[in-house]
Amino acid sequence: MKYPLLVFLIFFCLPGFSQSDDKGPAQPRDTSKNNLKNIKLKEVIIKAKQPLMEMGIDKTTVNVSAMISSAGSNTLEVLEKTPGIVVDAQGNISLNGRSGVMVLIDGRQTYMSGLDLASYLKSLPGANLDKIELMDNPPARYDAAGNGVINIRLKKNRTAGFTGLVSSGYTKGRLPKSNQSLNLNYNYKKVNVFTNLSYSDDQNYTEDYYNRSYYNSMAELSSTVLLNTAEESRSGAINVNLGMDYTISEQTSLSMQVGTTGTNRAGILGSNSKNYGIDGLDSIGNGHIDFGNDKRNLTANLSMVRKFVKSKSELSAEAGYLRYVNDGDASLQNNVLRPDELLLRTDQIAYEMPNTMSIYTLRSDYIHPLKKNGNLEAGLKWSRAENDNQYDSYQLINQGWIIDNSRSNHFVYSEDNLAAYMSGQRNWKRWGLKMGLRAEYTGARGVQLGNAEVSSSSFDKNYIKLFPSLFINYKLDTTATHSFSFSLTRRINRPNYYQLNPFVYYVDQYSYNSGNPALNPQYQYRYELKYQYKQLLRVGLSYNHFTNGIFNTTNVVDGIYFNKPGNISEGYMLLLNTGVSFDPIKWWNLSSDILLSRIGLKGEAYGKQLNPETYVARLNLMNRLDFGKGWNAEFGGYYASRDLNGQAFTAGMIRANAGIQKKLFKDKCSIRMNMEDIFHSWKYVNRSIALNQAYYFQTHTSDTQRVGIAFTYRFGNEIFARKRKNREDALDAEKSRL
Repeated sequence: MKYPLLVFLIFFCLPGFSQSDDKGPAQPRDTSKNNLKNIKLKEVIIKAKQPLMEMGIDKTTVNVSAMISSAGSNTLEVLEKTPGIVVDAQGNISLNGRSGVMVLIDGRQTYMSGLDLASYLKSLPGANLDKIELMDNPPARYDAAGNGVINIRLKKNRTAGFTGLVSSGYTKGRLPKSNQSLNLNYNYKKVNVFTNLSYSDDQNYTEDYYNRSYYNSMAELSSTVLLNTAEESRSGAINVNLGMDYTISEQTSLSMQVGTTGTNRAGILGSNSKNYGIDGLDSIGNGHIDFGNDKRNLTANLSMVRKFVKSKSELSAEAGYLRYVNDGDASLQNNVLRPDELLLRTDQIAYEMPNTMSIYTLRSDYIHPLKKNGNLEAGLKWSRAENDNQYDSYQLINQGWIIDNSRSNHFVYSEDNLAAYMSGQRNWKRWGLKMGLRAEYTGARGVQLGNAEVSSSSFDKNYIKLFPSLFINYKLDTTATHSFSFSLTRRINRPNYYQLNPFVYYVDQYSYNSGNPALNPQYQYRYELKYQYKQLLRVGLSYNHFTNGIFNTTNVVDGIYFNKPGNISEGYMLLLNTGVSFDPIKWWNLSSDILLSRIGLKGEAYGKQLNPETYVARLNLMNRLDFGKGWNAEFGGYYASRDLNGQAFTAGMIRANAGIQKKLFKDKCSIRMNMEDIFHSWKYVNRSIALNQAYYFQTHTSDTQRVGIAFTYRFGNEIFARKRKNREDALDAEKSRL
């Protein structure tokens, strides 16, 4: 569309779509003597069966409390069991087959990715979660970054009075895990104060087996390396979140929130290898890495909502601050031996890796209602990220640690983003239309400071991009029993800060990782046609086309695997997504999600053509049983077929899980038991494609087979206020928007 803004303004200025008048709603007279009474409700019990998933036109909402296993799991484990979400062995999260997803906490961006995001989500107990919102095609109000949005909403009680929820969970596989949480809420008149406190202790292991083959220029086998690694780690995390909502007046509400997380992780990784040449065993290797890191996160947020009574419009403003500090260190020893186990060489290296990141955000949004079921919305956002990443390497020489400048690095990165958007929505009797346009400017600068042996370097990236969005829905009947929708969005996936760091760092004796300052953002257009029948059936057909796709590339040099992110020219995904939820009988609910897709890449990596294509199938099945008298159970499974990940194929996997729950004391208390990955079948098997004179085969297992028990108890003096229909109801409406 050549003139999207002009068409946008003409459409929403059509006759019958003008601004509403300035007359406010009629104010009824209050003739009662007691305007406000607090009444304890002792015997009124309202019961409802909460569905696991609620399907809307623009998002799918998952009710976490409907998952029996959530109380004994952390947030990352809850995401793993959420239909449509896949978490790989490295902690990367994908939504309906698309990686590079933006994860929000209560609508706010985390600015973390990969292992950092996975570590943070592991520190949040699943008992703290209220809902998970899945958006394949976010509207213009949301940042254009990411191939979709996952919004994790934490629990916040709006009931008047003092209430709380305590939860404790324990799971045991090969190693134990536990988490405890306490949620408190006090709501009185204009003030709502809440806090979430939690502690988690997570122990885990991973085992990897690699078979790497190397070939000469004649495609003849020249050598083979067999490598086994085993890691055990333990981490403890404390989360504290404090907040207050305050209704200043009928039109103005204020919200303040501050949170901190402290995580300490330590572990050891051992490795054993055998190197075979054409004539047999050449050498043997063994070693270990002792590692640890201490992470401290601080977040602060202040927001205000102002409602204009006459125009019924709304203005909101928000300021946020985030600071992440990570002090990491590691020490390693590698031994190389002859086939007869005579020691040839020993290397001892130590690392210190302090890292800090500060993020500042400002945003404002304005919503203006128009006549005949329509509204206009506009907003601005500014954010700045400052990242200081240091990597000092030391070698043990003559019993003394000497800095190795050739392996040391100090990388400083800053990025400014400025965004503006406008969107409009109009609903007719059966038709609905929403159009939006978002513009984003990005200015980034990265500097490798250098040292006596490494030259300094820098790069700058500045660009402005437009991101249109279009949503059309049609109801076949006035009750929306049958509905169709079409959406078109453009998205951007920016490389994260670590992916741009150019320095090379050690993984094991045969593997090194590095970033890529030449990495460009990935762009994607997504077209989707969706049909929905009540909350029973959802069918979506989408086509995704992306350019400058970001994926990890591997270059093999002298037997060493050098991994770094790169861009591929283009790719596509054709996806059919079907969701069904129904009750075969009164006490049995069955929900299933089936995803079928065809994906392909087109490009080149280190002189090798990379044009793989494959079919992918995923099936998620969940059965929920209600036996009455407080007894509930669930069992289900997940199947993922072969998948494509850059220069590797991942074989199919399957897992099964089950749980049972007993509610006590008028549903205020629950005891839950669950089993995860019952047959320990969730194992990654990868094989490479399009490597330069090399091939690898890998298997990866971790502590996914577990049995757990969890306890939750809801307490407090719940008081409901009988209010007048004008003033107090307006105050409640203000609170609910925060």
